Amino acid sequence: MRLGDFILSNSDVILADWDVFARQIWPVAEATPEALRDHAREILRAAAKDMQSAQTSTQQTHKSRGQGDVGQSGTVLDTASTDHAIGRVTSGFSLPEVIAEYRALRASVIRLWIESAPSPDRRDLADLTRFNETMDQSLAEAVRGYTLHVDQARRMFLAILGHDLRNPLNAIMLSAAALSETATLDQPSAEILAQITTSGEAMTRMLTDFLDFTQTQLGKAIPLTRVDCDLAPLCKTTTDEIRAAHPQKIVRLATHGTLTGEWDPERIRQLLSNLLGNAVQHGAAAGAIELLATESGSAVLLTVSNEGAPISAALLPRIFEPLAQGISPEVRKQARVGSMGLGLYIAREVVSAHGGTIAVESTPSRTTFTVSLPRRVPRLVPNARP
Repeated sequence: MRLGDFILSNSDVILADWDVFARQIWPVAEATPEALRDHAREILRAAAKDMQSAQTSTQQTHKSRGQGDVGQSGTVLDTASTDHAIGRVTSGFSLPEVIAEYRALRASVIRLWIESAPSPDRRDLADLTRFNETMDQSLAEAVRGYTLHVDQARRMFLAILGHDLRNPLNAIMLSAAALSETATLDQPSAEILAQITTSGEAMTRMLTDFLDFTQTQLGKAIPLTRVDCDLAPLCKTTTDEIRAAHPQKIVRLATHGTLTGEWDPERIRQLLSNLLGNAVQHGAAAGAIELLATESGSAVLLTVSNEGAPISAALLPRIFEPLAQGISPEVRKQARVGSMGLGLYIAREVVSAHGGTIAVESTPSRTTFTVSLPRRVPRLVPNARP
């Protein structure tokens, strides 16, 4: 009997072997046969049907690359494998345990088939090859389904956690503000209160970046509240804040032309603060930082530049990715208070939500970030990530 026919005719025997192994690694003491087998029968049947179907060299190449099959049996196999992996996640299985299940299933099928003493057939080697291909395809889909489900759950948890942290943090900040209006505070108490306020503001910045990050990781664009505004006073306010926070730094501002448009002023302020903060963090200690805002037809150009060592060629292509600059002790030592290493990523997302572009150029002596913001975005175009 050929291997595909054997699997279809002896699925109960194979699944009994599966039950024994699955019970050994089951995270809890008791498990029903239905839970043990989960989607194993569908996986076996889809694998056998796939083995019995014709396969082109292109389809075989796709399988070898973990891209599955274009046939109906391949689709069923992928679906069953994904469903099985998600079921194992909810049952508490680790990823190595899911992989071990597949290793055991593969070994059981081959062992039981050999023990059945099948009549020799010149197609046996091809059948074994096809079986291993389908198991590899199923395992690849299971791993993909497992990791995607875990990542989605983790992102959702972080989003909920970040949202829930807002209430106690707001209570701390409101309490500090109320105490600051008390005239009876002595000097030591006033200093402690100032430190609480400063730390609370840093936590607020971190939480804002964190919530923006988790939202974009869940596939959503950063929300905007567009209003007519002028970027000139907004640029001045932001640079004044940077100067106040870093009095040792030289921060220059220049504006040219008409800088009005329809944007979210708080998000643009966040964008500028992140770019200027990045320049403070990574620019030369004695070098000047420059913000230039200028009109450019239907758009406004914003450039933030700083003197200092260039961005490395290896880092430049992924500079806007989360934590692209790493979390080494040296980087963390230079980081701004209230920074999570997400500043440039959030900056890119803010620009993208406004329908604009952001680019960076780094020479041996100067690094420049250039942002182009369209003054108006057609109402029919949603604030979605490109």
